[in-house]
Amino acid sequence: MAQVLEFKLPDLGEGLTEAEIVRWLVEVGDVVAIDQPVVEVETAKAMVEVPCPYGGVVTARFGEEGTELPVGAPLITVAVGERPASGADDTASEGSGNVLVGYGTSEAPARRRRVRQERPVSGGSATAVTTREGEPPASVNGQAGGSGTDDGPVPVISPLVRRLARQNGLDLRELTGSGPDGLILRADVEYALRAAGQGATAAEPQPRVPQAPSPALASRSSAPAAPGEIRTPLKGIRGAVADKLARSRREIPDATCWVDADATELMRARAAMNAAGGPKISLLALLARICTAALARFPELNSTVDAEAREVVRFDHVHLGFAAQTDRGLVVPVVRDAHARDAESLTAEFARLTEAGRTGTLTPGELTGGTFTLNNYGVFGVDGSTPIINHPEAAMLGVGRIVPKPWVHEGELAVRQVVQLSLTFDHRVCDGGVAGGFLRYVADCVEQPAVLLRTL
Repeated sequence: MAQVLEFKLPDLGEGLTEAEIVRWLVEVGDVVAIDQPVVEVETAKAMVEVPCPYGGVVTARFGEEGTELPVGAPLITVAVGERPASGADDTASEGSGNVLVGYGTSEAPARRRRVRQERPVSGGSATAVTTREGEPPASVNGQAGGSGTDDGPVPVISPLVRRLARQNGLDLRELTGSGPDGLILRADVEYALRAAGQGATAAEPQPRVPQAPSPALASRSSAPAAPGEIRTPLKGIRGAVADKLARSRREIPDATCWVDADATELMRARAAMNAAGGPKISLLALLARICTAALARFPELNSTVDAEAREVVRFDHVHLGFAAQTDRGLVVPVVRDAHARDAESLTAEFARLTEAGRTGTLTPGELTGGTFTLNNYGVFGVDGSTPIINHPEAAMLGVGRIVPKPWVHEGELAVRQVVQLSLTFDHRVCDGGVAGGFLRYVADCVEQPAVLLRTL
């Protein structure tokens, strides 16, 4: 007889805890093969096609397109064939084992029933609500004092929830989450904090008191739009970018310096390289090569600050991020070991990652781990900017457009190709002398590319 198996949203790696359903790739009643993609989701890092480890007939789907689901929430159920005798191979029902990082594909556990305590609305006593795991409770739940596991990580909906609890001295193990499989939501932590402030206990829950949330604790639910307003949820990639930029401004004491440089000789050098045959060299690749040479001379800027340990962590490798605008928002793909690549290799990797960004196929690993970022905002037709540092890095180099301008060259006024360069840096890792030295060296290499020969 057929066996119905439940496939849940897997752990997508890189600490991601939720994803938005962008597009279903299967319908109820479709026959799916093992490891066939069944849904396309958007995380805070990238678009991902999620393959199902079971082969059989799709019997149910959970969530409409546009719905956000936490890791571990049901995605689909699949009816697979009869289970073979013990010891026989059963890839259809046991799963392929090849889904995504951190996700086991063994048989789904039987659904358990558990009793939740419903919060009173107006001071009444708590009542029991029975739910099945993976289904939403009848009311929001999450009083403090609930049972929790004694070891292992506590499942929470996002790192913000964990930080909120830590900042307020709240032990997450004392909470009962109201999300699927006991997942602790932001509302659970906020309720527990309000209850603690009112002297409440788990045995004597207090009514929820309406309270205007601070920006850091704003609810995910959208407020109704007033006439003339259009509200767009900050979620997925856009939400992650918003959180990261806000965190950078909040935590990093940044400063910016800038300089104009004559890029005429750099443009001529690139034209000569491309005229010699072989793969074309991009301007971005040459700027990246200049960056890695400058970081070798000023390694203080290739670092991060460990605030808790009060230490500056310097890296001996350069994983170079570059800002790229896509239809889904700003992304920063990372070129691994950029310091060990030549201009041709850098050109190819920039092209590959840029195309992946446009098509939404960048992996979480290609969007994390950068140590320094190059921002070519000149493609938008602007001369200068004071970019926000890509947290937790320590610096970002901005490059404006290259345009003909009057310039004094060899004692005479001439029309030259001029570019404005800006460096935004974390003032905790260095002072202005180091930042200015880095930027001046970059400008020297732009004006006289032969300077790079010293580092080749």
